[in-house]
Amino acid sequence: MNQDDMLTGSEQNDYITLLSKRGYELLKDDKISEAIAFFEEILNQDSSNNYALVGLGDTYRKKGNYRKAISYYNQCLEADPENNFAYFGIADSYKSLNKLDKAITFWEKYLAKDPDNINVLTRVADSYRKLKKFELSKKYYERALEVDEDNDYALIGMGHLHFDFNDFKTALSYWEQMYQKAPDNIDIRILTSIGNCHRKLLSFDKGLKYFEEALEKEPNNFFALFGMADCYRGIRDYPNSLIYWLKILHNDPDNKVILTRAGDAFRVLKQYEKAKEFYQRALSIDHDSFAVIGLALIDREHKRYDEAIEKLEGLIKLNPQNHRVYIEIANCYLDQNKKQAALDTLLRYQNYGSKNTYVSSLIEKIKHD
Repeated sequence: MNQDDMLTGSEQNDYITLLSKRGYELLKDDKISEAIAFFEEILNQDSSNNYALVGLGDTYRKKGNYRKAISYYNQCLEADPENNFAYFGIADSYKSLNKLDKAITFWEKYLAKDPDNINVLTRVADSYRKLKKFELSKKYYERALEVDEDNDYALIGMGHLHFDFNDFKTALSYWEQMYQKAPDNIDIRILTSIGNCHRKLLSFDKGLKYFEEALEKEPNNFFALFGMADCYRGIRDYPNSLIYWLKILHNDPDNKVILTRAGDAFRVLKQYEKAKEFYQRALSIDHDSFAVIGLALIDREHKRYDEAIEKLEGLIKLNPQNHRVYIEIANCYLDQNKKQAALDTLLRYQNYGSKNTYVSSLIEKIKHD
C-alpha cells in the first residue's frame, strides 16, 4: 500500500484540488510538460476527473496538438455532458483545425447554458462570417452588441462582415464608431480598415487621413503604405503616390504588384526609362499582364504601334476575355486613323460572348465618327 492509498476521501479531494491548482498555474506560465505531469497524476487518482481532463485538453491545445486536445475534452464530456469548459475548448480546437461547422456546434451548446457570453457569441459570428453565411453571422454580432453595445470584437466583426459583402458604407459606420470612442488609442488595423473603406468608396482624400495616422504608429506598415500610395493614385497625385510605392519596395523589393504600380507612376510622369526598368523587374519575377500593358503603352506613346500591338496580342493568347487589352489595341489603331482595324478588334472581343460597357460605347463612337 502506498501513501496515496492511506488518504481519506476528504484528504484525497484536497490533494487533487492542490494538484489541479498547480497544474493550471504551470499551464499559465507555459510550463507545459510540468503541467501535463500534474494533470496526469490527478487521473491516476481519479480517471474521470473533469478538471484534469479539461486541463490536459487546454494544455495540448496550447501546444497546438488540437486532435489530442479534442480527445481529452471528449472524455470529459462523456463523464459530464454539460461541462462548458470542455465545450469551449473543443470548439476552439476545431476552429484551429479550420473545421468551423464543428466548432459552431459546440459553441452553440455552450450558449445554451450561457447565452450572454460575449466571447462565444463573437466566435460564432466570426465563424459564420468566414463560412460566408451573412445573415447568421450578423445575427450573432447583433446579439453580442445587445449584451454590450460597445464591444470591440463585435464592432470589428460587423465591420469586416459588411466589408466582405461590399457594403463599405455600413462597414465604415462600425469602424468609425470604434475610432470615435478612442481616437488617440485606436488599433492600427482599425485605421487601415477605415482607410480601405474610403478607397473602395473612392473618397481617397478622406482615406489619406487614416493611413497617415496608421503610419505615425507604425512607419513601415505595408497596408498603410499601400493605402497612402493608392489614395494618392486615386486623386492623380502621382509624385506622392510614387513616394509610397518606393517605400514599400525598399522593404519588399520583389513585390511584383508594387513594381508594376511604381512602373505605372513613372510612366504617367513620363519617366519612361524608369518605368521600363520597373516593369521589367516585375516580369523577371513572373508574368504580369499589367507590366506588359505598361510596356505597350510606352511603345504607343513613342508611336511604336506595331511593337505595342504585338505585346498586347500576346496577352490575348493568354486571356482572350481581357477587355482592356482590346481597348488598348483599338487605341493604337485609332492613333493611326485605322478605324476599321480598331472596330474589328473590339468586335473580336464581343465575339467571345463578352460584354463591357466601355467597349460597347467605343464601338458606337467609331461607327458614328
